[in-house]
Parts: sequence; C-alpha cells; structure tokens
Amino acid sequence: MRVLVVEDEERTAALLRRGLVEEGYAVDVARNGVDAVWSATEVDYDAIVLDLMLPGVDGFEVCRRLRARGRWAPVLMLTARVDVTDRIRGLDAGADDYLPKPFSFGELTARLRALVRRGGVRRPVVLRAGPVELDPAAHRVRRAGEPVELSAKEFALLHLLLRHPDEVLTRTFVTDHVWDDAFDATSNIVDQYVRYLRRKIDTPGEESLIETVRGVGYRLRVPDGPGLPGASGLAGSPGTSGAPGVTTGGGG
Repeated sequence: MRVLVVEDEERTAALLRRGLVEEGYAVDVARNGVDAVWSATEVDYDAIVLDLMLPGVDGFEVCRRLRARGRWAPVLMLTARVDVTDRIRGLDAGADDYLPKPFSFGELTARLRALVRRGGVRRPVVLRAGPVELDPAAHRVRRAGEPVELSAKEFALLHLLLRHPDEVLTRTFVTDHVWDDAFDATSNIVDQYVRYLRRKIDTPGEESLIETVRGVGYRLRVPDGPGLPGASGLAGSPGTSGAPGVTTGGGG
C-alpha cells in the first residue's frame, strides 16, 4: 500500500513516515499543498494523510483540487483545530475522514485500513451532467454557469439522478428516495417533478437530459461520458514521485 503524507511540520512528518513504513506501507512525504497536489496527481496512492494547516495552499484546497482532477484516493485529514465547522468544511471539500490532533498512531492506522478497504471509488464533490452541475454542500445548481433556482424536492430529485448517471430509475425507487414511505407511489408526482426539472435544466432546442424509459421510469443521459469531473483520469496513471519537496520512502 502506498500512502502520501502531507505535513509541513518536519518532526511530525518524520514520525508519521517512520511509523507507517514500520506498518508495511510505502510512504511519500510532501511538505506543502502545491507539492501534494502534484504528487497525488502523478501517483496512484492508496490513501492520503493530509494536514489541514499547510503553508500557501491549505488542506481544504488540496482536497478540492484533487477531486476536481478526478483523483479519488481516500483522504484522512488531520487538524489541531477543534471547531466542528472546520470538520464540515473538510468533509465537504472531499475528505473521507477526520482525525484531530493529538491522536493515537494506532487509531490513525486503523482509520487508514478502513479507508483503504473502501478503495478509491469515484465520489465527486460537485456532480455534473452536460451543462448542469449540482453542489450538495452549497445546495447550488448551475446550468452552463448560470444559477438555477430549484425547490427542495426538485433539488433532491436532480441529486438522485446525478448520483445514478445512465441508470434507469423506476418511479418507485425515486419515490422511496425523494419522498417517504407514506407517499402514494401510484400517483404521478414523479412525472410532474420531472417536467418541472426539464423546464429548468434543459437547453432549449436540445434533447432533454432526463430520458423517459417508457413503462419503467427515467434515466439521466450523460452526453459527454460519465458526467463527473475528472472522468478521464479515474483509473489513475502510474507516475514517479520525483517532484520537488516530495520524499519517497520505502516499505511494503
């Protein structure tokens, strides 16, 4: 397993590297956010241990840039801050887990093992299909860069469709996930809200992004591939860790 440790404090970085190497990991160390983004873009890491407080480009921005580039290695964010709003910001930026300083090294390695088991699956911060993008954290939708005002149910329906691109979703499935168990699944509420959405997100004169699958339900068409940022780089590309400021370690 290959791990990138992003930590500007020299002693902490050295301790983390030594401990992880002893656990059998191959470890690279980056001392700032710019080097971290470069290295994690070039190398297909199994996990990233990312300090929040970095000079220049902080951990929030590192996470955002990596996710925007389609780099999905699990990120464990470290911070000395105790404010819950910082934890929320980190998770919304694309981090997978949070560990406050000071921490137990045993807990850190346990959390890393759990993250590695999940793998580097695609989990974009912002969901996209064609000209439409949805930011769940900011509760914002844009079409071709322009804001789109949606009701709470319209937003939930679009979010569900974007999470299942090119999949046929039955009306019952949509009802179960957007409304509640008490709602009458035989009503035409799903069809009504699909019509509302089409009026707001479709480009006039072009085919609708939401395709009707007759007798079954609806499918969100993705005109240019999977509709998620960084799709071309999902598999990761082998690289070298010879970036300035990135130290390559042994192990595993």
